[in-house]
Amino acid sequence: MTEVPLDAAAYQPPPPSYTKADPDYTSSENQDLLGDNERWPTADEERTWVRVSDKLPISAYFVVATEFCERFCYYGASGIFNNYISNGYKVPGSNPGAIDGGKQMATGLTNFFQFFCYICPIFGAIVADQWLGKYKTILIFACVYMVGNLVLTLTSIPASIHAGGALPGLIIAMIIIGLGTGGIKPNVSPMVAEQYTRTRPFVRRLKNGKEVLVDRDTTIQSMFNWFYWSINLGSLSAIATSELEHNVDFWAAYLLPTLMFAVCILVFWLGRNRYVHNPPTGSILLRAVSCLTAGARQSRAAKKAGRQILDTAGAKVSWIEYSKPSNMIDPPVSPVSWDDAFVDELRRTLKACKVFLFYPVYWLCFGQITNTLISQAGEMDTGGVPNDIMQNIDPLFLIIFIPIFDKLFYPGLRRCGLNIGPILRIFIGFVLAAIAMAYAAIVQHLVYSSGPYYDHPGSQHNDISAAIQIPAYAFIAWSEIFASITGLEYAYTKAPQSMKSIVMSIFLFMNCGGAILAFCFNPISTDPHLVKNFSIAGGLMGVFAFLFYACFYKYDRQEREENKTKEISYTQE
Repeated sequence: MTEVPLDAAAYQPPPPSYTKADPDYTSSENQDLLGDNERWPTADEERTWVRVSDKLPISAYFVVATEFCERFCYYGASGIFNNYISNGYKVPGSNPGAIDGGKQMATGLTNFFQFFCYICPIFGAIVADQWLGKYKTILIFACVYMVGNLVLTLTSIPASIHAGGALPGLIIAMIIIGLGTGGIKPNVSPMVAEQYTRTRPFVRRLKNGKEVLVDRDTTIQSMFNWFYWSINLGSLSAIATSELEHNVDFWAAYLLPTLMFAVCILVFWLGRNRYVHNPPTGSILLRAVSCLTAGARQSRAAKKAGRQILDTAGAKVSWIEYSKPSNMIDPPVSPVSWDDAFVDELRRTLKACKVFLFYPVYWLCFGQITNTLISQAGEMDTGGVPNDIMQNIDPLFLIIFIPIFDKLFYPGLRRCGLNIGPILRIFIGFVLAAIAMAYAAIVQHLVYSSGPYYDHPGSQHNDISAAIQIPAYAFIAWSEIFASITGLEYAYTKAPQSMKSIVMSIFLFMNCGGAILAFCFNPISTDPHLVKNFSIAGGLMGVFAFLFYACFYKYDRQEREENKTKEISYTQE
C-alpha cells in the first residue's frame, strides 16, 4: 500500500488526533468512533491520498468460515452429479455412475438444481428481512439443508441404487437442499459485509509511523473478494468427492460433504455472540409493492390534472417520485406506510436491479463448468484423472488470483490514479466469459476432429489431451473476479439497509434465468452439437456485454460524483 499523498504539494499538516476521552471528539454514530492512532482526514487528504482497505472484524471470519463449509458441501455433492446421473452403476470401462440417464438427463437435472437453488433465495430473503433476521434464518435453513444431505447420502448406497432409489432420492435431495440454500445464500453475503460498521474514511498511523487513508468502499470490495475466495476454496471439495466416487463409491463421496455441513452449522452457531445483528424491518415487500402502485396511480393523476412536477433542470420527474407523500397529487384518506426517504431507497434498489438483468447470459456461460465442460473432458484423454475433477481448475485459478487482484492489481491501479468502477469491471468480466466460450468451441471442434471416435465418442475418449481445456477455465475464473464478485458487492452496496437480503436474492435469482436459458440449450448439449452449444453461448455473451456497457456506463460516473458529495459532507461535519 502507498502511505503518502499523491500530490505532496497539497499536503496539509494533519489535524489533532482525537481519542474517545477528548472533549472535542464528536461522532453521531458509535461505529465511527476513532481508535488509537486514528484521526479524520483533511479535505485534501480525502481528495489526493490513495485509499486502502481496513482489517476485517473477527465476526466476519466466522461468517466466511461458515460459507466455506457450506460451499464445501454444495460443490462436493453437486460436482459429481453429472457422472452420478449420466452413467450406469459399476459399468466396466466406463466413468462412475449410478442412474444411467445419459448426458441430456444429467444436463437437465443439474440445470433444474441450479434453477431451484437460486429461485428459493427470494423466499429466504423475505423470511430474514421481514420476520427472523439473517442469523436465525441461516441457522434454521441450515438444518433443512442437512436433511437433504442425509437423503442424498442414504439413497446413494449400493442397495438403494440396485433397488432404483437413486433417481427419486436425488430429486428429493435436490429439492430439500435447494430450500436450504434459499435460506442461506441471500443472507450470508450481506451478513459478512454488515460485520464492518465504519461508515466514513479515516486516517490510521501504522507501526512504522506512516499514515494511510482507510476507506469503507475499498474495505467492502476487499471483504467480498475474500468471501468469494472462501467459496472457491470450499469448492475444491469436488476433487475429494471425485476421488471417492472413483475409488470407493458414491455413498462415501456424499458422506464427506454431509459431515462437513455439520461443521458448518457448529461454526456458525459458535460465532452467535460476536455478530452484528440487524433486526428484521417488517413487511418490506408489501410496502414496496404498495409504494410502486401508488407512484403509478399518482403519476397518472398528475398527468391528467396537468400538475406534473419538474426537477431543478426543468425536466419531468420519474413516475416513482409521485409515490412520495410530499408529492402526492391525490393523497389517500389514511396515511401511507412509507416516507420520502423510503421512496429514494426504493428508487436506488430498482436502479441496481436493472444492472442484474444482463446476468442470466453470464450464468449460462458459467454453468458450462458443471455440465458440458465436464462432458467435454470425458471425451478427451485425462491421463487417468477423473473427468469431473477438471472443473476444479476454475477454483484453483481463483484461489491464486483473488489475492493477487486484492493485494496487487486493484491497489496498483489506485496508486496510478485509476479506480475501475463496478460497471466497467462487470463489462470486463462479461467479455472474458465470452472469450472462454469461444475457446471452448474451438476445443470441441478439435475433439470432434480427433479419432478414433470423432464426433460420436459416447462414453469413450478421443486421442486429444484434456490439458487444452485449461485456458477456458482460466478465462472463466478471471471473469468471475470481475463480474461475479462485483455483482455481489454491487447488490450489497446499492441496496438500502432494509432491503439488503431482498436485493441480494434478486441478484442470485438471475442464476435462474441462466438455468432457463440452459434448458433451451438442452437439444444441443450433447454430441455432435457441442460446438454449436459453446459458439452460441459465447456469441450471446459478447453481444450482451457491449449492450450492458452501452446501457450503464454512466453509472460509474454518477457513483464517483456521489462519493465526492459524501466526502464534502464528511469534511463539513
